[in-house]
Amino acid sequence: MRRSAVLCLLICAAALAPRAGAAQTPGASYDRIVERGWISFGVYRDFPPYSWEEGDAFRGTDVELGRLIAEALGVEARFRAMGADETVDDDLRNYVWKGPLVGGGVVNVMLHVPYDRELAIRNNLVVLTGLYMTETVAIAYRREAYPDGAPTPAYFRFDTVGVENDSVADFYLSGLARGQLISNMRRYPTPAAAMAALRSGEVSAVMGARTQLEHGLAAGLALHQPPLPGFAVGKWTVGIAVRHTYRQLGYAVDAAIQAAVEDGRLAAIFESYGLAWQAPSW
Repeated sequence: MRRSAVLCLLICAAALAPRAGAAQTPGASYDRIVERGWISFGVYRDFPPYSWEEGDAFRGTDVELGRLIAEALGVEARFRAMGADETVDDDLRNYVWKGPLVGGGVVNVMLHVPYDRELAIRNNLVVLTGLYMTETVAIAYRREAYPDGAPTPAYFRFDTVGVENDSVADFYLSGLARGQLISNMRRYPTPAAAMAALRSGEVSAVMGARTQLEHGLAAGLALHQPPLPGFAVGKWTVGIAVRHTYRQLGYAVDAAIQAAVEDGRLAAIFESYGLAWQAPSW
């Protein structure tokens, strides 16, 4: 072969080959997922009853939902435990459209994403879809502490109440009545820790996400959703996120979730964990 031809082949090969550090679209398309036979889901680490690990196995309502979606697509479900960053925007960047700065990579579908129009607008490299549940703020309480009726936030000017640190309930109660409740608030690292304190009698009540409180109920405890004056985020819808370049995948996942909502399979998942499922607002 003439030298000039060899040189041309080498130049063309170098031009076509991916360069180290060159931008690559992360994730996988719907066709690629079906072809390879598996789909990856991002679930939050230590987030019962939605997702947690027992040994080498994942458990929780979000995990069961992931398996349901994978079954509908005819592929294997694989899970990755995600650590929550400062904001949901950070989580979407780290796990859906870009990937972390050091180690790891993106997942095909991120579960348990709060659906919010402003969040969707800020994150135009992801698609928020697949709404599968509604979450609300509630109060769990000791029946013996409130024999005459369930407590409202006003009770916590005098009674102790547990909250997850830096949670929606924490911010709400801290700002209520010009801070009059703060001295009776007890902050815990997780809702599970707050519910453990309620079971032991350390606090009279706990305020937080209804499903998480329900997961920690025991004999002598009850749960209710009182009116929450001035609370703009006492209720929210939860769905999934995919990268904006893989909308076909988003459509397929959304269809699988809608079918499970309509035929009762999703409600059955929650019931199997002793929880009451609240339908999404479509």
